[in-house]
Amino acid sequence: MAAILLVGMVAYKQLPVSALPQVDYPTIQVITFYPGASPDVMASSVTAPLERQFGQVPGLTQMTSTSSEGSSVITLRFALELDIDVAEQQVQAAINAAGTFLPRDLPNPPIYSKTNPADAPILTLALSSKTLPLSKVEDLADTRLAQKISQLSGVGMVGISGGQKPAIRIQTNPNALAALGMGLEDLRMALTQASVNQAKGSFDGSRQAHTIGANDQLLTSEQYRRLIIGYRNGAPIHLADVANVIDGAENVRQAAWMNETPAVVLNIHRQPGANIIEVVDRVKELLPQLKASLPSSIAIETLTDRTVTIRASVEDVQFELMLTIGLVVLVIFLFLRNLSATIIPSVAVPLSLIGTFGVMYLLDYSLNNLTLMALTISTGFVVDDAIVMIENIMRYIEEGEQPLAAALKGSEEIGFTIVSLSVSLIAVLIPLLFMGDVVGRLFREFAVTLSVTILVSAIVSLTLTPMMCAKMLRHTPRGRHGWLYRLSEWGFETVIRGYGATLTWVLRHQALTLLAALATLVGTVYLYVIVPKGFFPVQDTGVILGISEAPQSISFEAMSRRQQALNRAILADPAVESLSSFIGIDGTNTTLNSGRIQINLKPLEERRETASEIIRRLQPRLAEVPGITLFMQPVQDLTVETKVSRTQFQYTLEDPDADELAQWAPRFVDRLRELPQLRDVASDQQSEGLQSRVVIDRDTASRLNITPQMIDDALYDAFGQRQISIMFTQLNQYRVVLEVMPQYKTDPRDLGSIYLRSPYGGKTPLSALARVEQVKTPLTVNHQGQFPVVTVSFNLAPEASLGEAVEAIAAAKEELEMPASIVAGFQGTAEAFQASLKNEPLLILAALVTVYIVLGVLYESYIHPITILSTLPSAGVGALVALLLCRADLSVIALIGIILLIGIVKKNAIMMIDFALEAQRVDGKTPRAAIYEACLLRFRPIMMTTLAALLGGVPLALGTGVGSELRRPLGITIIGGLIFSQLLTLYTTPVIYLAFDRLARRLRRTA
Repeated sequence: MAAILLVGMVAYKQLPVSALPQVDYPTIQVITFYPGASPDVMASSVTAPLERQFGQVPGLTQMTSTSSEGSSVITLRFALELDIDVAEQQVQAAINAAGTFLPRDLPNPPIYSKTNPADAPILTLALSSKTLPLSKVEDLADTRLAQKISQLSGVGMVGISGGQKPAIRIQTNPNALAALGMGLEDLRMALTQASVNQAKGSFDGSRQAHTIGANDQLLTSEQYRRLIIGYRNGAPIHLADVANVIDGAENVRQAAWMNETPAVVLNIHRQPGANIIEVVDRVKELLPQLKASLPSSIAIETLTDRTVTIRASVEDVQFELMLTIGLVVLVIFLFLRNLSATIIPSVAVPLSLIGTFGVMYLLDYSLNNLTLMALTISTGFVVDDAIVMIENIMRYIEEGEQPLAAALKGSEEIGFTIVSLSVSLIAVLIPLLFMGDVVGRLFREFAVTLSVTILVSAIVSLTLTPMMCAKMLRHTPRGRHGWLYRLSEWGFETVIRGYGATLTWVLRHQALTLLAALATLVGTVYLYVIVPKGFFPVQDTGVILGISEAPQSISFEAMSRRQQALNRAILADPAVESLSSFIGIDGTNTTLNSGRIQINLKPLEERRETASEIIRRLQPRLAEVPGITLFMQPVQDLTVETKVSRTQFQYTLEDPDADELAQWAPRFVDRLRELPQLRDVASDQQSEGLQSRVVIDRDTASRLNITPQMIDDALYDAFGQRQISIMFTQLNQYRVVLEVMPQYKTDPRDLGSIYLRSPYGGKTPLSALARVEQVKTPLTVNHQGQFPVVTVSFNLAPEASLGEAVEAIAAAKEELEMPASIVAGFQGTAEAFQASLKNEPLLILAALVTVYIVLGVLYESYIHPITILSTLPSAGVGALVALLLCRADLSVIALIGIILLIGIVKKNAIMMIDFALEAQRVDGKTPRAAIYEACLLRFRPIMMTTLAALLGGVPLALGTGVGSELRRPLGITIIGGLIFSQLLTLYTTPVIYLAFDRLARRLRRTA
């Protein structure tokens, strides 16, 4: 036992800490940027070739993509059993295979990262400076922070938001250029050839060797200004004559803020499966070194640290664990009223828990909400074995037996009961080990941890507990007990006599009792049907994700003003501590009219409201900000989605016919907005963007020998932020961006200032061979599995459950009678909920069958296991009624509580039936006399073990600390189930025992 204690203590120090078991889907995100390309160009020339190659990758379970202006984002989700490093190799091979089909002028090849885009950043840093320009701050953040942090183990991606990467921007005056007989394409070719950085070789003489270098690369804006791009009348034309050359940003349509201060924001994401706390600790350990490499004028602030609430949650459940141990020990003392007898289980309980840490370490588990929750709830289980053992030994000592003889006799008599209790309780957990998908992986640690604790407890109770009883327990004559002991003993005996009298009455009216037992079975089924059903309780992690949405034709400048107005309104709330906000197309945001806001709340002890309540409070205030809407949802530790939606739950409509999908999706969204169970219904379908469509007069263009390629090149040079050259340095690479001056790109009429040079000579204005049409165009092209898709997202109404919402949406879909070609279905959390809902009855049935088989083997009987299992409907009624009274959903956590009740409640019947069978076989008593005596004899240990298990759930049910939302349903179901079943099964179990005994006798006579 000392070895178990030492191994467990050492293992506890080595166990990592996390929010939940690491069961993330292997997910890889592939981002491709093609500045200036429209969504349809991105979808057809970039996304489609990549999707065709990714579709052939083995192990791929889901592929979604979003193509928007200049950006393609593809998210690949693989099977849970696939290693993410293997998936990475397959993705790289697919990108290489697609390379020949991608546009040749892509500035960069597709970039992949091992990260889930739906997973919130684990750490958000903001860099700002009062003296340095943001472009310089971004450059330092990229070269000195992001690169180093990305190399840390477990870091999936370091995203830099704000878009201030330094670049040289050449803003051309197209009229001045045309007056000099040049076009934009002439200028681009001249600039491209004027700055190169290529290999030049070396000299190798008889005595010395020389490498060859040249001033072939331009690195400053001043060097570009002096560049000669041509001659006119023998005079040189410098670039400064026709363009403004400025030091600016590579993409001017991106911005970020720390609260209300412009900043560069670093969002650090983990790899799927990586431990959040370990990754954040590595980053924090490296940060002082990185800060030292930055100028003192740059301030770095941590805005979001997900580990703060995770650590607080784990500390809170650790406190609940210690509180539970204290309550259980108090119960033992109140029943036994003997300090020595109380010390024995007080040693057995922590020893069982500590011994479990060693096995957890070997299995590579962590200290998280679920494993600690398993240990907390197991406190009420593991003490059962010790209580039953001590109570039985104490009974013989009180009858005058010597302690050693009483320990041997009592342990021999009760040993099989303890084995039955432990084995049957572990059997209940077996179905949890075989649950599929991410939910099964999630609760595997819970089930194994609880099973190991029960197993260690059984070993301790069969070995250490009898030994300590023999050494520590002594008989105390009745007259030497104090008044408190005598008073409490009189109280216990009075209760037992009262129980005996009522039990006698019940045994005279067995038919009525059987009807009551049958009613509980019917009631359990009925309550299961009507109880609100959910997936996971909504956690308050202290972080709220907001996605802003403005009109689809909004400009960047207007979007910036409205986003900052949202920031100010949010910061005015007393529960908000800080926020980070950014807009612009950067792979996270896919359209110009959307932005992100990450709201950091004050610690839970400094605010009374939950994150969901704060969202509801913010919504009316934010609705007053004109021209923009903010959709909010609390950030969760468990992320099943691979796509970020505007609100919490997702439903998709998929159709090979994009036009048909565009017609039906708005109708479906409008119908969902009418449902009372839903709130904040939103769609990612954005088809109302403005497009200036250049309609080429091909006859005129052909007559002038101007091709569509020439027109596209000129338009790209003028309006696409075209990256025409790269400046290579030892630390980073910087772009040279070509465009027209800002005053020439504010209105579609500015197309008239663009001139094309015909091969025959002379300049032709674009307006002479093309006209401009204003049309509607999609801002994004969304695919799922290579087919067009629309994702509809929604939040739940305050009093609605996810189960009610799912049923309402299914009914709404049927009412609309959409075409059969539209494939509709839930995604992410809602999809996982549906899968769990289908498996819940099977899971409960599997637990019952498993327990029946185990009990049948232990008792070598077909009948007695049914008697034991007859106690379960009453527990189900109590658990479901408790959920209804507490307005809690039947979530996966609550379901686990119900399954655990199967193991807890049946122990009462096991203790009764064991002693009844023994009395019948050894003493020859009648079944009625045997079960009556067993009930009275085992009443006290039954009450002790039930109260201990019930108090094990009290801290979980009443906890208000960080992460308590996750644990509360487990405590509610266990408390409700135990209270109701305890009151009922003390009477129904003996009656059912007698009924089945009569049935068995008839069957034997018939045989």
